[in-house]
Parts: sequence; structure tokens; C-alpha cells
Amino acid sequence: MSAFGPYITKIRSAASSAELDALELEIFSRKHGVLTVAMKDMGSLPPSEKISRGQELNRWKHDLTEALAWRRKELSSLVMGELASGDKLDVTLELPPQESGHLHPIPEFIRQVEEVFGRMGFEIAEGPEVESEQFNFNDLNIPESHPARDAQDTFWLAGYESENDPSRRLLLRTHTSNVQIRYMKTRKPPMRIICPGRVYRKDSDATHSPMFHQFEGLMVGAGVSLANMKAVMMSAIRELIAPDIDFRFRTGFFPFVEPGLEMDLRWRGDENESREGRWMEVAGCGMTHPNVLRNCGIDPDKWQGFAFGFGVERMIMIKLQIPDLRSLYRGDLRFLRQF
Repeated sequence: MSAFGPYITKIRSAASSAELDALELEIFSRKHGVLTVAMKDMGSLPPSEKISRGQELNRWKHDLTEALAWRRKELSSLVMGELASGDKLDVTLELPPQESGHLHPIPEFIRQVEEVFGRMGFEIAEGPEVESEQFNFNDLNIPESHPARDAQDTFWLAGYESENDPSRRLLLRTHTSNVQIRYMKTRKPPMRIICPGRVYRKDSDATHSPMFHQFEGLMVGAGVSLANMKAVMMSAIRELIAPDIDFRFRTGFFPFVEPGLEMDLRWRGDENESREGRWMEVAGCGMTHPNVLRNCGIDPDKWQGFAFGFGVERMIMIKLQIPDLRSLYRGDLRFLRQF
């Protein structure tokens, strides 16, 4: 019998997968396997013996490989048979509840915003977060003397702040109004759009964050009025926050609207909360300034429009009674599971 015959016997009597693994390594190991060494030794044989020896070794390689595969299959069947008889399922056992996840409050609220305004015929528009001074300020009728251009308010990108060309000076957008400009410059009225997205300003406290989310709206058409704007905003607020939410409009100045208004919502926190009964500003709005329309190639004598911009985090604070905006960014699962 060949020197490989006993290995067939050992494989067939192996009692475990670990034993099979050891035998396979002993036979086929790249450096010291008995079959591997035998094949390497063929180089020292005379040509007349190489052919017959090679055929013999190939037959043993096939038989040994097949024996290993069959024994693994037999051992696997034995294990499954033991499980079938010894590991029975108790159908009366109560399984632990499976925890399911949900969207973070911010993207979930933005999804609701898109749904509510979508039903009112508003299209979703998006634009870049790294923007030029031209689209972020100039075309919005915001002059260089306006405080929004201050280093205290705006993140200017290093290497671009010294450019004289406003289309080349870059910054992180301070509002999503840049999307309105880009949209109006490439399309003709009438139009209705909503622009959700991240914006950046150098503010940080309980009601401000250096990065936060806005959704802005724009409607341009013939005969569009301030009454149309208030009706759209009031309908959206009542659906997004609560039907009985208290809100108010008051006059405010923004270079890109005339007249300009601000919307406040009444804080809806617990009775012991320090903000109970107070008002929180959540939106700036107004009729689109004629200069903004002209900058976008729209005739203000023929078309009128309104625009508004809501702070997403502030609306969530009021809706979910969250006293500190920064809680939304900490990633604390104990906090997020409440919503």
C-alpha cells in the first residue's frame, strides 16, 4: 500500500472537524505536507518515472480531497442530528422586544416640511453650501456695510476673502436664500419653491448653533400679496407644530424683502420652564424686494413674490419642548429615544 493509504483510514475515522483540519494540514501544507513534499521530490526522478509518479500522486490528491469533503459532510450531519434531538424550541417562550430605530428629529421634521409644502404645490430646490458672495449677499440686496457680512457672523473661506470679484469670494452660506437666487436666474415665473438645508453662522448658545438648518420658501407670480404669504405660513405652522399654536407677526428689517416681517411662536414648554409664556423668533419673511427680482432678470412691475425663512431647530424646540437647542447635536440616545 502507498504511504498515503493510512491517511484515508485516519480521515474516515476522524471524530471532529478539528481533527480533520489537522490531517489536512499534515497532508497538504505548502511547506511540509507529505503530498506536497512528494510532488517536489519528483524533480529528482528520471524522466521515465516522472509520468507514472505524477499520475499516481494526482490520484491520491483526488482521493484524499474527496475523503476530507465526505467526512466533513458526515460530521456536519451528526452535529445537526444532535441539535434536532437535544435543542428543542419552546414555542411558549416570550422573546425580548426588538428595538426599532427612527429618524433623528431634524431630518424627520424636514421630511414633514417637504410633505406639507408639497401638498401646497411647492417644489423642493437645493443648492451648494459653499457659496459665492455674489449669490449669498450681492444679489440679495445685502450691501457690504450690512452686519451680516461681518467676520462675527460669516465663515469666509481662507484664500478667497481677498478676491475683488464677488463671484469668486467664497463662504459657507449664511442662509438658503442662495438657492432662491439660483432658481430665479434659471427659470421664469410663476414659481413656488421650498429650500431646506444646512447653514452656518458664528453663533453658539441655547438657541443658536454655528451650524443649523433652515427651510426657506419663495413664491413669485402675478398679484402675489402679503396676505398670500401669511396664509401659507399660518397653514404650515398649524400643521407642523400644533393646530392651536400661538404666533404673531411683527415688523422687521431684511434687505431682501420690503416690507419685512418676523414671526414669533409662543414657547410651549412645561409650566415650570423659564420660557413658559415667552415668545421665540422662528422666521423672517416679507415681500421680495424689487431689486432682488431685477438681479434675477424678473420684472418687478409684472411679477411680485414673497419669501420666508424658518429655523428648523427652533421649531423643533417649541414642538417637542426642548429647552436647549444643543441637545439635538449631542448624540445622546437617552435623549433621542424620547422622540
